[in-house]
Amino acid sequence: MEATALSLGKSVLDGALGYAKSAVAEEVALQLGVQRDHAFIREELEMMQAFLRAAHEERDDHKVLMTWVKQVRDVAYDAEDCLQDCSVHLKKPSWWRLPSTLRERHRIAKKMKELRARVEDVSQRNLRYQLVKRTAGSKSTDGAELSGFDGATTMSGIEEAQRQQNKSKSDLIRLINMKNEEIRVIGVWGTSDILGEKSIVKRAYDGLKRDRKFQCHAWISMVRPLNTTEILQDIVMQFVVDSLEQETNTYTSNSEAQDLRRLWMTKEDDLPDEFRKFLNEKSYLIVVNDLSNMDDWDQIRTCFPTNKKGSRLLVCTEHIKIASMCVEPSTLLPEHKQFFPARTLYAFYNKGSQDIAYSMDQGPSSTTDTLDDNSSREGKCLTRMETNFTAFKESKLIGRQSEKSNIFYLISNEASQDFEVISVWGMGGVGKTTLVKDVYQSQELNAIFDKRACVTVKRPFDRTDVLNSLAKQLSGQKQWEHGILDGKKYLIVLDDLSSTKEWTDIESYFPRTLTESRIIITTRINEITRHCSSKTTHILELKILEEKDALDLFTEKVFGKITNLNEHCPELSEEADLIMKKCKGLPLAIVTIGGFLAKQPKTSTEWKKLNSHISAELEMNQGLGNIKSVLNKSYDGLPYHLKPCFLYLSIFPEDHNITRGRLVRRWIAEGYSTKLHSKSSTEIADSHFMELIDRSMILPSKKSYFSRQRIDSCQVHDLMREISISKVTEENLVFRLEEGCSSNTNGAVRHLTISSNWKGDQGDFESMVDVSHIRSLTVFGKWRPFFISDKMRFLRVLDLQDTRGLCNHHLEHIGKLLHLRYLSLKGCSGIYHLPDSVGNMRHLQILDIRFTWTVLPKTIIKLKHLQYLRVGGLSNDRDYFHYRFPSKCVEFYTPHPTWMELDMETWHDKCAKCWYVTMPALARSFSVESGISLPRGVGNLKALHTLGIVDIGRGNGLIKEIKKITRLVKLQVVGINKKNCHEFCSILKVLSCLESLTVFAHHGGSLRGLLDDVSSPPNNLRSLRLRGNLVKLPAWITEIRNLVKLCLAHTKLSDSDGTMQLLGHLPCLAILGLFIYTFDVEGLRLHFLPEAFPSLMALYLSSKQRCTNGGEITTQNNIESVEFKGAVPKLEMLEFSDIGSGMINAGLFSGLASLRNLKKFQLTGRLEGKEVFVEDIRVQVAQNPNRPVFFMN
Repeated sequence: MEATALSLGKSVLDGALGYAKSAVAEEVALQLGVQRDHAFIREELEMMQAFLRAAHEERDDHKVLMTWVKQVRDVAYDAEDCLQDCSVHLKKPSWWRLPSTLRERHRIAKKMKELRARVEDVSQRNLRYQLVKRTAGSKSTDGAELSGFDGATTMSGIEEAQRQQNKSKSDLIRLINMKNEEIRVIGVWGTSDILGEKSIVKRAYDGLKRDRKFQCHAWISMVRPLNTTEILQDIVMQFVVDSLEQETNTYTSNSEAQDLRRLWMTKEDDLPDEFRKFLNEKSYLIVVNDLSNMDDWDQIRTCFPTNKKGSRLLVCTEHIKIASMCVEPSTLLPEHKQFFPARTLYAFYNKGSQDIAYSMDQGPSSTTDTLDDNSSREGKCLTRMETNFTAFKESKLIGRQSEKSNIFYLISNEASQDFEVISVWGMGGVGKTTLVKDVYQSQELNAIFDKRACVTVKRPFDRTDVLNSLAKQLSGQKQWEHGILDGKKYLIVLDDLSSTKEWTDIESYFPRTLTESRIIITTRINEITRHCSSKTTHILELKILEEKDALDLFTEKVFGKITNLNEHCPELSEEADLIMKKCKGLPLAIVTIGGFLAKQPKTSTEWKKLNSHISAELEMNQGLGNIKSVLNKSYDGLPYHLKPCFLYLSIFPEDHNITRGRLVRRWIAEGYSTKLHSKSSTEIADSHFMELIDRSMILPSKKSYFSRQRIDSCQVHDLMREISISKVTEENLVFRLEEGCSSNTNGAVRHLTISSNWKGDQGDFESMVDVSHIRSLTVFGKWRPFFISDKMRFLRVLDLQDTRGLCNHHLEHIGKLLHLRYLSLKGCSGIYHLPDSVGNMRHLQILDIRFTWTVLPKTIIKLKHLQYLRVGGLSNDRDYFHYRFPSKCVEFYTPHPTWMELDMETWHDKCAKCWYVTMPALARSFSVESGISLPRGVGNLKALHTLGIVDIGRGNGLIKEIKKITRLVKLQVVGINKKNCHEFCSILKVLSCLESLTVFAHHGGSLRGLLDDVSSPPNNLRSLRLRGNLVKLPAWITEIRNLVKLCLAHTKLSDSDGTMQLLGHLPCLAILGLFIYTFDVEGLRLHFLPEAFPSLMALYLSSKQRCTNGGEITTQNNIESVEFKGAVPKLEMLEFSDIGSGMINAGLFSGLASLRNLKKFQLTGRLEGKEVFVEDIRVQVAQNPNRPVFFMN
């Protein structure tokens, strides 16, 4: 829970600080005359953020500290709410509202004063109890640096601290000056205040420079991204300045000055070599300050020659691992020395043969020793740990035969005589270790490998510890020695790698030259596998078990053998299904729960008890504790910015299919993703989603080859969801209002989710939930009018997607939610218009009203921050007119008010429905792909990046408005015609950021010739969807060199060969959808020629490709052949939809066996009576050497 509290605290502080530093907040403070209060709050929040960062690095789990962290989080929430509340209420009013405005200003100013007092109190509490010792000091002068020792420092304390500082500086100088001609790298680890420009290290450097102990001196600070040329130029500049200062002295000779000038004039490409030549004959002292990762060090280290002039490199860092790993030679275990009692300042160095004379009051200690009490947490990082392979109880591998065979083949494949790394990854508990161990212990491997070893990588990572553990198994030695594997054919298993850095640190110790050796790594993170294994064929994702295999494993653990429950124990079958649903194919859960139940009475009552209290059992039952500990490990390994994102998923119900776009947009609205440098908030949030997928924290529930994102939705494993729920409940982050939930909420609730099974009334609701602080409200199921109230002043996210019973009057006062950033009414069919007060929600960023009949108010143009607007999209709307609307009209004119009780519609709602539906102009716009018109002035919404589906069919005015929204990335339109086509084509040249374009014709309409005037398509266009009669493909499509996805439907193209030839030359086209009626060619034959479609990965084909009888729709199939002649080398997914009722050519497809990268062939549609065709497909797919999956629906 400690990591959760810290991560949530830092996440909230990030949001609060971001707003506190904004121009809006500064303006508000200026208007109120509370600039000093605002500045104080902002600076104190920055200090709190630094404290939390230090606490996170220390991994301190002190209960008092955690209490303070939660208080910081609550203050940060309130600070952000207060600052934003100020901004939304301080608008320039009319003169007649001046009295009320003055009262509002007074109220807010008073609130700012109260907030300052709270912030100050929380800050003082940290000083009072010295909760985070490492950040006690502040970045200041030497004197100020001393203030961190005590809350109240006496004069004698200052003198003692000054003495300690002088002694520490002398000790560091003596360490640098130790007699050793070899170059020495010393790692200095400390906090930022100790390593800064006023630090002990800087004073020691200045003293050595003043005494001219070295011929060359330089102090450099690392910046990201690393630019080696700039670093070297900075060092040379310091050399030159130093030379000029000493020109009158004997320190610098004329020849040396000339060398420096020549070095200064060196070209960038030659600078590294010339720099090394210059330093090679000199003794130098270089301080590399603020190093944050080993990759930068590896890059910069090569610039400094390894001469025997007594040179020194000082590496200053805030990371203990980096400080210890920079020390050279890296093969020896470094010593460490604490320079400053009660402060974090350590030096890591290697003790040479001439260093025996080096002594201090406190002698250096080995890294194997434990540090003093003041640094017990650091001591844990330095203490050496013994690593052994974790032994698992022997059990039969069920459902893993193919994976085991695959790994064994990769290990023993004699055709590959190179060094290979095989990576196995998957979520925690999926059985990676068990599977790899089973392979590793196989007796057949004795004849293949000379040496074998297996080690589980412990946390924190210790390279020396891992290598020594391997040495014990490989040769019986206690320590790793170079050459231990030379000339040997070896198999090594590294279990549970958690970062690419760990692999980088140890891979160089394994010889690679013609050894035919193998290394197997297991990990929970996909990124690590891509880093370790150079071949994708050597990466194996271990997924959850199939349903049958899971049940077999369960019964084997419970009964000792695989058992058919329906036959032998029918009374247990139903409860077993519920247990299997909870385990959801996770072997660890199945084996653990199965082993637990094996010791219990095998009765339905006992199993029902477990099902009813699974959450409590996981928490309290020691027999099941292993499940929680393993899954918690996955959560604890998340970086802090991902933990709130993962916990946020507890909002959604069990087994809910969470769409990627919905989740990403909600994260953005909550502030979990903000724009950083060149990356947008959407790109960053999207990377969070994929990182959670790669870490197996969420499971992809819908993989779509026909989406540019490939993964469109996700689910959370039931047991991982239990973990998240327990954490958010303890932290009071999310309150889930559902059947049987507790009525006790401790503190302010931030996120409220209402489940479909909650049946309480308004009294229950108000007694259980304090809604005054909630930031998100999510409703699943039926709407109740009391779910929303004026008290929700700080609501940011209102997600009512697919909520039943929601009507117009329920949203009458929605304009009072001034902080709202996200509003989704998607699928709420009872909504027909939004109130004008929507224009008051000036912070609204996302508005999603797809699949509703909603008409937007004119005030929508006031939403200057709106980024995402999705409307329209209803399909088959004429069904509503023909069937649903008459019943509603009858219902409307019925004298008794029974309808009000049925779906909560008011008389106003009925009138609105009758009015909108009977308007002829509106009715005409409801086509198969319907859009809605937008009010004049929508062009002022400059922040919009996603817009659709918009009906542009009523003139050029709306097109001209869209032309002004130059940041559009995604645009969907319907209604292009001969009157507006030229204007529409002209805007594509202006919308330079456009990446996705969708153009629909009205139902039965045509696009023929309407898109031909596009002179310059957007260079960044990645996705294009066209639906409507084209006859001929527009020529400009071939100019879109970056086009990745193209979908065509109802285009009725007359030249199939010419079209395929043009499309085949698009270099980046990866996804091609040729949907219904793409072509209008009798006896259609599609030929994929060699060298065509070089990037195509996914192809969709429909069997219905022609309209007959003058354009009338027919149900007959007319596609005759699809031939692959060594083309589409990257094709992975082929889907064919046979939706016609007629017969189909049995040999329709040819060349399927030649598609060397094909992974899946999916056949859907009406397949009755087409067994010969299906069998031909099955045979061809079976002949493909890549062994693709044949899926038939």
